[in-house]
Amino acid sequence: MTPYFFGYGSLVNRNTHTYPDARLAQLQGWRRVWVRTALRDMVFLSVEPDPGTTIDGLVAAVPGADWEALDTRETGYDRISSGGAVLHDILPSPDMAHYSIAPKNQQQGGDNAILLSYLDVVVQGFLREYGTEGVTRFFDTTRGWDAPVLNDRAAPQYPRHQSLTAPEKALVDDNLNRLAAQVK
Repeated sequence: MTPYFFGYGSLVNRNTHTYPDARLAQLQGWRRVWVRTALRDMVFLSVEPDPGTTIDGLVAAVPGADWEALDTRETGYDRISSGGAVLHDILPSPDMAHYSIAPKNQQQGGDNAILLSYLDVVVQGFLREYGTEGVTRFFDTTRGWDAPVLNDRAAPQYPRHQSLTAPEKALVDDNLNRLAAQVK
């Protein structure tokens, strides 16, 4: 049986990939978190255990059941078996995994920043899949908004950046303002 993976960030934006059989799903017992690492200057979006939280995302088939190719896209992350934590509509239930930055690779402090071009892609995906309520849930179920946000919209650094409409940009900006995030 084909294995599946759960995506909770840029993979929710279907314009960033061509993974087959992508569909809505939720991951129970985990929350998103912005993580600093020594691997790069920017902050990674990861997940951490949180028994009281469920996050939205997408599941998709691992193309050709080739975990190694997917692991390459997710360089810097560890693949974790999701067990029964993912709520989905696939029958029979396939093997499922999600990705997280291992605690040993995390670092505290530093001036690593969240790329706004990356955040724009994530929010655009959540808006298309889950509507404005889903965008609000994304922001509210993500920890680490104390990391600065680098406004790179004029010259996007995120390799899979997307064009956003003015209302999409305003939605991102309004939520950042709501959370008092520092945009530089």
